[in-house]
Amino acid sequence: MALLHSHGRSVRGPAGFSLAELLVAVSVGLLLWGVVLQTLVAEGRQVERMVRQVRERGQQRRVLALLRGDLQRATRVDLGLGTGAACALGGRDPVLQLQTPAGPITYTAGSPPSPIWRRRVLMRCGPAFGLDGEPSTGAAQNRVLLDGLTQPGLEAAAEPDGLLHLRLRQEFEPSGGGVQRIETEVRVETP
Repeated sequence: MALLHSHGRSVRGPAGFSLAELLVAVSVGLLLWGVVLQTLVAEGRQVERMVRQVRERGQQRRVLALLRGDLQRATRVDLGLGTGAACALGGRDPVLQLQTPAGPITYTAGSPPSPIWRRRVLMRCGPAFGLDGEPSTGAAQNRVLLDGLTQPGLEAAAEPDGLLHLRLRQEFEPSGGGVQRIETEVRVETP
């Protein structure tokens, strides 16, 4: 806006932005902020998936280490048998049955014993462990080892070279949608 002075010359008012320029600047700023926010949310979901994968793989390794220890103590290994299990199987499918000096150990996969577990579970029915880390001679216990199993969950197959091939499979639905699958395979010696 120009002001006229008594000498006939125009003088400009203070310089500034027009309303249109301000709206464009605010729109561009909001657009950039939206892109940054979407990137942060996507990164957060990716980190969540990686953390879950690391955590679940660690749990799978611990279960397989427990199973390996049970196999080392076993005098006999039967695939898919649950006869003579020390606990009720609750309709779960027997995957492995191990005969040990402390008593039979049966690994089963199937429906969870209560709704707190995600999907199918892997359970171990057998002697508990004492304070020394060795199996006790007390009553057998039936414990959930893993949840979130897919069908079949734990697979065990004897290989021609005498090793036992074990495969654990889990599946989860992360908060961002989709499906996350985690699988671990090992080959272990049998008695």
